[in-house]
Amino acid sequence: MTTRYSLTAAVLSVALFVGAAHAKPLSRIIAEMGLTPADFEVVNAASNTLLSNGTPSVGKEQSWVNEATGSKGTIRVGNVQGNCVELQHAIHPEGADQTREIRTRRCQDASGNWIMAP
Repeated sequence: MTTRYSLTAAVLSVALFVGAAHAKPLSRIIAEMGLTPADFEVVNAASNTLLSNGTPSVGKEQSWVNEATGSKGTIRVGNVQGNCVELQHAIHPEGADQTREIRTRRCQDASGNWIMAP
């Protein structure tokens, strides 16, 4: 899976979980969260690291920080069902007063790749 595809999948997943009730452009969702596209790349890399050795156990965490922007966060495995995992993201954008929380879901395909799922 290419980085561009992974980044697009991550942004689309955030759009599904953050903006499901209101249709918004992806650029607005990113801006409202206070993250940059570079932050999403770091988040995606941390998610991939968390999932790199098969299905992780509930509670396993991976921290991330984007040194260029100062944004940081933690990704925690919240639930595992079959070949799917729910990831709980605690994201603290640089300059934000509080941490923002989102959830994403990834499922492992027959080839062993983790794919974003609704």
